[in-house]
Amino acid sequence: MKRLTYISRLSTPLSENEIEEIGILSSHNNQKQDITGVLIYYRGLFFQIIEGDDVKIDWLYEKIGQDKRHTDILCLKSEYQVEERLFPNWSMNVINLDNNTDMLIHPIKILLQTITESHSIIEQYTQPAVLKILNKGINPITVPARKVEKIILFADIVSFSAISENLPVELIALMINRYLEISSEIITAMGGEVTKYIGDCIMAYFAPEMADNAVQACLNILSELKKARQSAGLKSPIRLLYCGFGLSQGIVIEGNIGSAIKTDYTILGDPVNTAARLEALTRNVKKAVVLSENVKNSSKGAWNFISLGKHDLKGKEKNTEVYYPDHKLVNDFDVKDKIIQEIKNLIKETETGC
Repeated sequence: MKRLTYISRLSTPLSENEIEEIGILSSHNNQKQDITGVLIYYRGLFFQIIEGDDVKIDWLYEKIGQDKRHTDILCLKSEYQVEERLFPNWSMNVINLDNNTDMLIHPIKILLQTITESHSIIEQYTQPAVLKILNKGINPITVPARKVEKIILFADIVSFSAISENLPVELIALMINRYLEISSEIITAMGGEVTKYIGDCIMAYFAPEMADNAVQACLNILSELKKARQSAGLKSPIRLLYCGFGLSQGIVIEGNIGSAIKTDYTILGDPVNTAARLEALTRNVKKAVVLSENVKNSSKGAWNFISLGKHDLKGKEKNTEVYYPDHKLVNDFDVKDKIIQEIKNLIKETETGC
């Protein structure tokens, strides 16, 4: 038997009668499936515990996830091989704390709010892959590492060392946050997953059949960064925002890597290192997007990939042939001197207050 505990928010407000109807319908349906539990409602929050046969609980939780009345669904705990029910006589008991004025219940109300707020904060620091595992009712710590094929994307801000050495912290933070926001939204929209921020570097991955999405994500980010630069004010650090991309493909290890002190659910392997090396190569070859032959071969789009010849990448025994997509946004990448001049201009504007 399995027991699952989750919290969620209501996407739209419900009346007291509607909440009661949910309880009646849930109780009726759960009784047929021999599922028991409790549903606590408080100020637009649902806190629910359901218990029963493993398959039936998984089916019910998937159904809950598809219910448009719920949003921000987060599994707090999954218990397996449960031998005794906590709520053997409740097919689904609904407790509406909004109607309860008992001061003894007040600490419970505070606890529910605190749990929800804490998990909302934690979500901001947790990569999507882990959240997906949690929301399937699985403890991510128990997921074993595995070998999978991925397309790896590395993105990095051009001349960030020079920028960070010359600008105040608040301007640097503003620039990085805007860059991460643009890049992460586009990568996610194109079907990729951001797995890590490493300083000013973004590491993400796509499924092996999504080579075209990965390339298009790079172009979309370059386009949005260009728009951001053009609309930035004279005192804005966004004027300095250029970045390069490296794309590689291959077998990586995905899973929990770490220690008893800190564990990270991540990917590692030669394709990850290669993507980082390719991104660094963008400065030398003056192309904003550089990719491996594997990515080129996986692509099915009408790209005009041009060879940059073979290059000696750190960690590789043999020289590696690399390519770039022939595109205006990719070709216009001789920007180092331009960034240095923009830094001087920005410092001047900031000092003079003009």
